[in-house]
Amino acid sequence: MKRLLLCLAVMFLFPVSSFAGGLESFLSQLNIEARADLPGFSAKISTQFGVPIPKVQAVIGSVQQPADAFMVFQLGQMAAQKPDTVLSVYKTNKKKGWGAMAKELGIKPGSPEFHALKNGELVFNGQPAGAYQGPGKGKGKGNGKGNGKGKGHGRWSDE
Repeated sequence: MKRLLLCLAVMFLFPVSSFAGGLESFLSQLNIEARADLPGFSAKISTQFGVPIPKVQAVIGSVQQPADAFMVFQLGQMAAQKPDTVLSVYKTNKKKGWGAMAKELGIKPGSPEFHALKNGELVFNGQPAGAYQGPGKGKGKGNGKGNGKGKGHGRWSDE
């Protein structure tokens, strides 16, 4: 009985949406960011997806929420489709959800892209694809032929 009361108390104290996470949470945060600074939001999308700002603004004007514009470009990148193609799929299928739109664009259920979409594991950082993301996130400049033995070139150190 105590567990039941505790569960009910937790449900009333913390809305269900806080447990949902995933894509809904990600998109909600994007909408908050966009409403706080729409020009900055547009610039970040432009930089991240390599699309001119006027095109970003046109897409933002064609969708219900600013986060939907991000998703148009994100799905376009994932499915290797032009934003106009994704936008037409959005207009005819927005009531079905992003998963259905992803499938229609050729993103297979079970693929890493589909899982990232479903779990909201998307990135909105305003950095171009392939940009330096910090230490340990890129390819080194070495030739890959090192054997980890240092300057001794294979010699024993106790000679």
